[in-house]
Amino acid sequence: MSIFTFFQRKPGKPAVLEDKDCGLLVFENTTEVIRAENVLKAEGCEIRLMGPPPEIQSGCDLVIVFPLMEKLNILRALTDRGVSPIDVVPVSSPLLHPVDLFQVKDYGAYLMVRAANMKLCVDKNSRRIVNISGGGCPDVPYLAYEMVGKSIGEAPSPRKIGHTLCGYALDLAFEEIKRRCLPS
Repeated sequence: MSIFTFFQRKPGKPAVLEDKDCGLLVFENTTEVIRAENVLKAEGCEIRLMGPPPEIQSGCDLVIVFPLMEKLNILRALTDRGVSPIDVVPVSSPLLHPVDLFQVKDYGAYLMVRAANMKLCVDKNSRRIVNISGGGCPDVPYLAYEMVGKSIGEAPSPRKIGHTLCGYALDLAFEEIKRRCLPS
């Protein structure tokens, strides 16, 4: 399946986008992307975080992909909450396709998901987290301490116990692992 097949969301499956009707919200920094993501998810908007295509990189390693038909509603919701993208770019050529944030590697008994610079590895049979690595943020050892050895169903969300970009990236990997490993 292409990463661009959006809005036919099935329960337990992530939304992905259809390339002919997509737009990209470009932000100055990751903090603004996280704020925008929180606003848009609270509004019930169908969005996806991805890596920016090289043609529009702005110093932030994330963009928000959204259905272009929702541009006015999305910009209104962001403006009402004091969040402003530095650019809104329609995906009009193959060169503007965003890059998937996740790299998934199947090691037989183990599954590893990498999101940005953070990696999370689980035992596929027991669904226990066996390793967390990457990043350089001060909360990474604490996140690993709290999560390694626990099943993905009982481990705390890195977003709730972490306080850095590494914690946020680990949360993205954690959600992708749960999506792949937990029954829907």
